[in-house]
Amino acid sequence: MEYFHSVRLDKEKCKGCVNCIKKCPVEAIRVRHGKAEIMEERCIDCGECIRACPNHAKYAERDSLQDLALFSYTVALTAPSLYGQFRDNVSPARILAAVKALGFDDVCEVALGAEMVSQAVRDYLQANHHLRPLVSSACPAVVRLVQVRFPALVDHIIPLESPMQVTASFMRRKTAQETGLPSEKIGIFFLSPCPAKVTAVKNPVGGLPSEVDRVLAVADVYGRLLENLRQEQPCLTRADRLGIGWGASGGEVAAAGIENALIVDGIHNVISVLEEIELGRLGDIDFIEAQACPGGCVGGILNVNNRFVAGVRLRHLVRDLPPREPLAERLAAAGFPSVPVPRIEVQPRPIVRLDRDLKRAMQKLQQVQTLIEHLPGLDCGSCGAPTCRALAEDIAVGKALETDCIFKLRERIMALAQETYNLARAVPPAMDQTKTAKGGNKGENGGPAGGAGTGTQT
Repeated sequence: MEYFHSVRLDKEKCKGCVNCIKKCPVEAIRVRHGKAEIMEERCIDCGECIRACPNHAKYAERDSLQDLALFSYTVALTAPSLYGQFRDNVSPARILAAVKALGFDDVCEVALGAEMVSQAVRDYLQANHHLRPLVSSACPAVVRLVQVRFPALVDHIIPLESPMQVTASFMRRKTAQETGLPSEKIGIFFLSPCPAKVTAVKNPVGGLPSEVDRVLAVADVYGRLLENLRQEQPCLTRADRLGIGWGASGGEVAAAGIENALIVDGIHNVISVLEEIELGRLGDIDFIEAQACPGGCVGGILNVNNRFVAGVRLRHLVRDLPPREPLAERLAAAGFPSVPVPRIEVQPRPIVRLDRDLKRAMQKLQQVQTLIEHLPGLDCGSCGAPTCRALAEDIAVGKALETDCIFKLRERIMALAQETYNLARAVPPAMDQTKTAKGGNKGENGGPAGGAGTGTQT
């Protein structure tokens, strides 16, 4: 099966430092021959390796503004976290105007779609009581994490399309209705805070094709946005403050009005919560808002501002904005009395760790257990695998050698050195001068002759 991944490796910059393999939450990276290798079937595009790489050898593939020329009419979609990248005195209207001035014909906030999804999540929770807790599907990195590492939990994912996709679908229909252009002439561009959303567009997690045509990184256009802010051309905003709050951790729960919820951010924290669900310890919680980036989308690596600063500015904005008219009234004013949130289907994406054949897999599992007992258990990463267990699995499937472990290699070298030393001291019987006239062969110290003075020559 072919996968698209936005997280890429620049081998020229990679120095094989193994920092990335220790941070990857799904053990998708190995270092071989001095260079990192990303295992496509395991990667979830969370971007943790980009954060960890001191050599900037990992990067996120994305599109460019030059693609605007490919379409007759273009629409920019802005993530709620974008507002956190500017000072408190910069209004959403000025920011949207700056985005439009990049060359777009229209601009819309994904926060509007977040409001639609918030309502759909609330309705889904009220209509489905058979399984708890339910997990948000808004973060594509978390959904992929469940698919790859926790496949038994896919039923816990709320099967609703993300705000980005809902907003894109809404704007495509609206634009087609207003301009009369066919769909292929309309270009929907998303300004993304993270690589996971780039991948979600190119390779959707829920089986539905994406309505987004191109994805730009906020960091790539931020300088031009600052220049455009000098032009006082406010643009129409469509979203309420509740949708804008989605840009930081806790925003989804607040917008959906869910009381019995757990909020977690940071991919490794999310893993610890998912492990609790697997153990059946969180059945008394209705909903889990989980986001891979620390602090939520404001912590995305394609943003530019410090995530703590961006989070505070977003909270200030949500606090200070006046409430707007209800969502239904705003949609009706746009000519859409209702906008349904599409259902998605999340399937497990189990990875073949040992063997597709169950019998051979069991044999290799036994081999793995034996190898683990002999490996040092330090998880130092010097072998190029993140843990000793990962190295044992790689050995069992023929992708590594036991001597890739520096400690096992040292043992082998010491054993060889000892054997070499013993052989160097060995003397052929015909040349042995230590024989005594009586009593047979004697060594220098009265022991058996030959060998290293500790063994018997045969």
